[in-house]
Parts: sequence; C-alpha cells; structure tokens
Amino acid sequence: MKLYNTLSKKKEEFTPLEEGKVRMYVCGPTVYNFIHIGNARPMIVFDTVRRYFEYKGYDVNYVSNFTDVDDKIIKKAIEEGVSSDEISKRYIAECKKDMEGMNVKPATTHPLATEEIGGMIEMIGALIEKGYAYEKNGTVYFRTRKFPDYGKLSHKNLDDLRSGERSLLVTGEDEKEDPLDFVLWKPKKEGEPSWESPWSDGRPGWHIECSEMSKKYLGEQIDIHAGGEDLVFPHHENEIAQSEAANGKEFAKYWMHNAFLNIDNRKMSKSLGNFRTVREISEQFDLQVLRFFMLSAHYRSPLNFSADLMDASKTGLERIINAADHLKFLTGNAKAEKMTEEEADAYAKTEEYVKAFETAMEDDFNTADAVAAVFDLVKYSNTTANADSAREYLENLRSLLTKLTDVLGLIVERKEEMLDADIEKLIEERQAARKAKDFARADEIRGELLKKGIILKDTREGVQWKRA
Repeated sequence: MKLYNTLSKKKEEFTPLEEGKVRMYVCGPTVYNFIHIGNARPMIVFDTVRRYFEYKGYDVNYVSNFTDVDDKIIKKAIEEGVSSDEISKRYIAECKKDMEGMNVKPATTHPLATEEIGGMIEMIGALIEKGYAYEKNGTVYFRTRKFPDYGKLSHKNLDDLRSGERSLLVTGEDEKEDPLDFVLWKPKKEGEPSWESPWSDGRPGWHIECSEMSKKYLGEQIDIHAGGEDLVFPHHENEIAQSEAANGKEFAKYWMHNAFLNIDNRKMSKSLGNFRTVREISEQFDLQVLRFFMLSAHYRSPLNFSADLMDASKTGLERIINAADHLKFLTGNAKAEKMTEEEADAYAKTEEYVKAFETAMEDDFNTADAVAAVFDLVKYSNTTANADSAREYLENLRSLLTKLTDVLGLIVERKEEMLDADIEKLIEERQAARKAKDFARADEIRGELLKKGIILKDTREGVQWKRA
C-alpha cells in the first residue's frame, strides 16, 4: 500500500510502527458554528482511509479532536451573551449530527482541548526545561530556531520566512526573542475562559493542543497525521517542532493532506457569499450524495463544488443503490438456492473488480478509480443477474457490492419510503417539541426523518419538506 507523504513529497510504501495496527490523528474542527463543506472533505477522506485499513484487517486507533477554546468561539459567545462552553458544546453536537449524516464513523477518541489542559501545561514545562521555550510576562514562546528541522514538512526555509515572506510570520508581540517564535501559552484577557498555570492564568496556543492530545491517546510516535493542506504551515509544522523537541523522537511517519474545495470555481469565503455549510447542503441533498461527490476526485486534487456536480453525483449514487435494490428484489423471488457451475464461474470473475478496487485504494487512496471499479461491478451485476439466477449467486453479488461500498462509507440500502401522512404527523410532533423547548426530541425527529430520506427546511411560513 502506497501513500503520498507530504514530508518527503513522494509516494511511500506504508509500514506501520506496530504490525497490524495503525495510529492515526486527524485535526478536527474549531466548533463555533455549523461545519462547512471545506471541513467535510477531510472528515470524509480520512474516514475512508480508516475504513480501508480496517477492511485490510488493521486495528485502527483513530483520534480526531474538537478545538473547543479559541478566539472565534469566544467572539461568538460574547456576541450571544453566553459562555464559550455553551457555544462549543452546542456546535460539537451539531457537528456530530452532520458527521452521522455523511456516515463518518465516530473516532476511537474525540478529545476536547479544554479537558486536556493539564497535559499541555506539562508539555510546555518540559519544553522550557529543555531550553526550547521561554516565558515573557506570562506568555510562553517556542524558540523556533533552536529546532534544527523547522520547515521540513512545509519545505520552507527559516531565513526566507524571516526576510521575505512577512505574511507567513507567526504573529506575536515585540517581546519575542525572534519574530518567528510562536505562542505556547497566553495570559487571559478580560472575559475569556482561563486556566491556572505556572506562568499566568490563561490558555494554550492552538498548536500545543494537538501535540498533547496526539501524545496522550496515541503515544509519542504515530503512523499517520492528517488534515487539510491549509494546516501544513504553520499548524502541522509547529506540531512537529513541539512534539519532537519535547519527546526526542520522530512525531509522525506519514503526513497526509487533502486539497482545497472551491465553490463554482471560486475559493469558498463569506465575503464572496459562497460559504456553504453541511447543514445547508442537507436541505437540498441526502448527505450520502455529498460523500459520493467528495470521493469522486482524488483527495490531493482540488475539488470544485456546484449544484450540477451534486446532481450528477446523486444520479451516480442512485445507479449503485438501484443495482443493490434490484439484487435484493431478485433474491426474494429466486427459485433456485445453490449456484450452478456457470454461476460459480461468473461469480469468480468478480475478483477482477475487487482487484481493481484494491489497486486503486492502495495507490494513495485513489477513490475516483475505486468508484469506477464499483460501477464496473454494478454493470456486471446488471448484465448477469436475472429472474432465473440462483439465490446464492444473487446474495453473493449483493454482499460483495455492499462490502466495497461500505469501505467508501456509502450506504446502498434504500431508505424506506414514508407516507406523506406519517411525515406530516412527525413534523407536527417536532413543532410541539420545539414549542415545549424539548429541542433534543425535535432534533431526534429531524434526524429520524433524514435517515428515511426526508429533508426538512424551517422557513418563516412554516416547515417545508421534500424527499431526497
């Protein structure tokens, strides 16, 4: 199995630190609002990577954090007049709903930054002891130049950063020894959440959070560290510096980064008015369609989001679901139990589609080619399975199709059709729950309807619904 390592800028054979096990850390979102489709790409991509490792028999320890203390969270809390904790808890819950809709498996551990402050303080203390960090007026900085390998991931040169690339400098105060030094701990400002430390009442810098959470839940060395390409510098570069300086050993063997996602050929941004949340997408499409769309391109290729491409993805996914549904129908009506010799030979030929699928996935997780292999299997299934086929042959075909699509996180079981009256009844119950401020039940009903392919949209005129 080969994967592209950002560290070496080439594809490398994957060899785990411990045979049969994979330790994987994926940077999660900062929870101050609904997640956007840019956040969704790494979630889907690296969930698929995890699923393939599991398909190949690996025991995967998959850790993905929630950054639940941050300037943006604090700003949102001040705007709403509530605590930062209330904001982060609300949007962690909303994020988990969206992840479920995209069929992203829960991580082995989803650590919260605010629950790991003690470990971060210990790591910062170790860095100070070793001379890699220093304190000035309650702020602790990392001595970037003391770490000789700084820049090895982003392939940036420290002197170039200092002289020319002013925009890449890590921001800070004049009290730094060097403008490139970055913050490990900062004193609190009025109204901010804070924790006691030997240097000041304050909170950790963003970078130290992931270094500590990765170490606690995966150990000092891990197999794969992953995230969006926007994290390569400075976040992942700084993680390497902190972790390797503190622990005295290589932090991660392989670094994987997905490319950016554009909207209608333009970079997604609030200023352009093309900022799309996963929740907004769920009002137009089943989130399985979003997942299928994300996997239709290689994860290291830029991906362009548009309504037309989502419609095409919906059609493609429907083709796979129809094939699985047809096999289910034929199985229920099959007359013969066991495969004939001809059918056994026909089923043996499906091995070439499995091989094509695995070859694609083992070439740096080329999901686009893996999806193509699934379509080839669908075509083969449609042409060889019929009303005269034996139940065993039909069941084997459907089982294989389900097995491969499950690696991609695609659900091929058709959602039960609900009667309009039953939908309206649940919507009424949801409205009553909201009126009674029973938001947990209201959310439960929305989720229940979404699982059955019913998309709700709350408007001023009332609740509108449609089938996905």
